[in-house]
Amino acid sequence: MTTDRETADRTATAEPTATDTAGNEAGETDTAGIEVKPVAGHIGAEIAGVDLAGGLDAARVAAIRAAVLRWKVVFFRDQRLDHAGHVAFARLFGEPVVLPRRGKASPADFPEVETTADRLELGGRFGMEHDEWLRRRRHTLLRGWHCDHGARVDPPAATILRAETAPPYGGDTTWSNLAAAYAGLSAPMRAFVDGLRAEHRLGVGYQPRPGDDAYVRHLLDRQTATLHPLVRVHPETGERVLFVNGYYVEQIAGLSRPESAAVLELLLEQATRPEYTVRFRWEPGSVAFWDNRATIHLAPSDNAHLDHPRTMHRVMLAGDVPAGVDGTPSEPIVGSEAGRW
Repeated sequence: MTTDRETADRTATAEPTATDTAGNEAGETDTAGIEVKPVAGHIGAEIAGVDLAGGLDAARVAAIRAAVLRWKVVFFRDQRLDHAGHVAFARLFGEPVVLPRRGKASPADFPEVETTADRLELGGRFGMEHDEWLRRRRHTLLRGWHCDHGARVDPPAATILRAETAPPYGGDTTWSNLAAAYAGLSAPMRAFVDGLRAEHRLGVGYQPRPGDDAYVRHLLDRQTATLHPLVRVHPETGERVLFVNGYYVEQIAGLSRPESAAVLELLLEQATRPEYTVRFRWEPGSVAFWDNRATIHLAPSDNAHLDHPRTMHRVMLAGDVPAGVDGTPSEPIVGSEAGRW
C-alpha cells in the first residue's frame, strides 16, 4: 500500500511510456476514429480525423477530453467552426463562461465568445498605443506568461481558441506544462513549495506612466486578487501542478519580499524551460483547446508591428476553486466570487 504523497509523486513524475502515448512507434493513437499525434515531449498533440462542426459522439468527446488531460493542449487544423459551432463544441466539455464586459469586436449575439482583436483596443482606451501598453505590462521575459483569469478565485478550467484570420508569419502562441515543471523540481524543492501559498493579483508588475495613468485607475476600480496554493492538485488527474505565472503572481505568503522574489524567479524559470513547452503556428481554421489548470501560455508579441490581421475567438469553460496539497482551497481577497463573473 502507498501513501497519498507517494501516489501523487508518482503521478506527477511519471514519464510517458509507449502505452501511455502511442499505439505505434510514431507516438500516435487512434481512438474512436480520431488520431492523436504528440508534437513535443511533455506537452501538445495534434488531433486529426475529426470535424468539430459536424457533431461528436460520446466516444469522440471522451477521446478528446483524455487527450487534453494527457497532453494539456491539443490542436485541430482546417476546422469550419462559426460562433454557434464554437459554443456548441465547448458545451460538450463544460459550461462556457459569460464575461460581463467584452470589447466591441466580440459578437453581440454570442456572449460566450470573446474576440481577441479587442486586446488591440486596450491601450487606446487608456491613452496609449498598443505597443506601449504591451511594454508596460510585459517588461521582463517572464512577465507575459499566464493562465487565463488567474487572479480569480475560480480560474477557467479550459480555453478553446480558434483562428479566423492569422498572419503568414509571426503570431505564434506558446504553452508550458506546469505538471511537468513541478515534477522536474528536486524532491527537497517540491517539499518546500508544496505548503506555500501566493497572492495572484490583476495588474501585477505594470509600470505606470509618469503623472496620471488611466490604466492604474482602471486597475484600482476593478481590482481582483486571490490567495492560491503555489502547488495545486489537479481535480481530474490528481497531478501536482506548479501554480505560478508571471502575469498575476504578486507575493508568496509568509516569505519576505526578497525571499519571495528569488523563489518566484526560480519557479518561473522552471515553469518556462523550453523542454516543458510547445509552440503553435496558427492558420485560419486552427483551434487550440487547453487545460487552463495545468498550463500557462505566452501570447505573441512579434506581430503588432506587422500589417497582417490576427483575429481569434475565445470560449472559456467555468472552473473550480483550486485546492492545495493539504486540501486547503484558494481564498478570495477582492474582486471575485466562485461561480460569479
